Amino acid sequence: MKIGTYFAYWEQEWDVDFFPYISKVANLGFDVLEIAGGGLADLPDDKVLLLKEEAERCGITLTVCLGLPANLDVSSEDETIRQAGLAYMKRLIDKTALVGAAQIGGIVYAYWPVDYSKPVHKEAVREISIRSIRELADYALPYGITLNMETVNRFEQFLINDAAEATAYVKDVNRTNVKVMLDSFHMNIEEDSFYDAIISTGSYLGHFHIGEANRKVPGKGRLPWDEIGRALREIGYDGTIVMEPFVRPGGGVGSDIKVWRDMSANASDEQMDADIAESCRFVRNVFCK
Repeated sequence: MKIGTYFAYWEQEWDVDFFPYISKVANLGFDVLEIAGGGLADLPDDKVLLLKEEAERCGITLTVCLGLPANLDVSSEDETIRQAGLAYMKRLIDKTALVGAAQIGGIVYAYWPVDYSKPVHKEAVREISIRSIRELADYALPYGITLNMETVNRFEQFLINDAAEATAYVKDVNRTNVKVMLDSFHMNIEEDSFYDAIISTGSYLGHFHIGEANRKVPGKGRLPWDEIGRALREIGYDGTIVMEPFVRPGGGVGSDIKVWRDMSANASDEQMDADIAESCRFVRNVFCK
């Protein structure tokens, strides 16, 4: 398994300079840095290539994650919006290939966060979403890029809320480069059992986000990490596992993730680094026995 973290642990905005975080996470003991698709999609090619070169120099695998905004919703019943979303995702796939990454995950099958002031037509938008993801998967396949469908809790989206829905969706898409992306934060809300959810996903699991129930770094809360690690080993999972902790309020990140209090105990940057490095060691010890 390759262990990584999301850049936004340290940041208040999604669109930032990812370059310094490549060597930073390498020095903290990680194998993977996850970057925001929104920042990557509009990055000039020369800067994308610099990221690739730095990742290769530092021995870091890059992965990409995003939640599509409503105006780029590939599950939209408005064909103009759907086409805009497809065009955006294809541009992101191009940039992902250029940066040397092989995975794009998140809410790429719909939009995030959901607007529940509007009516929900789950079955109708599911069919549209599957049609869109098939097209995007076919576009991504020559690049060797996998699209990972993230399960998120009912308060943030309605289309894929648990492992069963995610696996059924991926089976219906029926593309070899479309996989399930589980997330322990969302699983804590939606699943009856972490173990059962992972076992039932099995070979369809392509990427895994981890964090405590309150989104602190793994090891500082109450989630059953031994159980999660045992399930991953039993399905023979040898893919990427990325921490997605959010502990500081402020900016677009704090607003979108709904972090309204400082959960870092007013930690300095140095302490933030120490905390996540300790968590990296903890995860390796528990998952890679």
